[in-house]
Amino acid sequence: MADRDKPVVNLNRAMDALDELWQPQVLAQMNDNDVRIARIKGEFIWHTHDDTDELFMVMRGRMRIEMPERTVTLEQGDVFVVPKGVRHKPVAEEDCWILLIEPSGTINTGAEQSSRTAARDVWVE
Repeated sequence: MADRDKPVVNLNRAMDALDELWQPQVLAQMNDNDVRIARIKGEFIWHTHDDTDELFMVMRGRMRIEMPERTVTLEQGDVFVVPKGVRHKPVAEEDCWILLIEPSGTINTGAEQSSRTAARDVWVE
């Protein structure tokens, strides 16, 4: 587990250290929220977070978030919030680095269980 009292975390070094796709890790906590980072490539699963919004920020690369009513494309530096209760599927054609902000303990696949369901509370080392 990372030192939670560490005052500064270098985002680029933390992202470089991630070796598994679709496995978000906690970078920091703020109030009752996790700031998580992940590397993604390919398609995730369709899922919903019934009780919380989910903020996505693209740090490097490009991704899209497919939703029943529309698809949003995010480039490096773009931020998008998926509102709670909206079914969505993140997709990245190439390696993409993302930052997520969501309540601590949020399961990355919502109520869906799959091989992409990540362990919660895994901290960046």
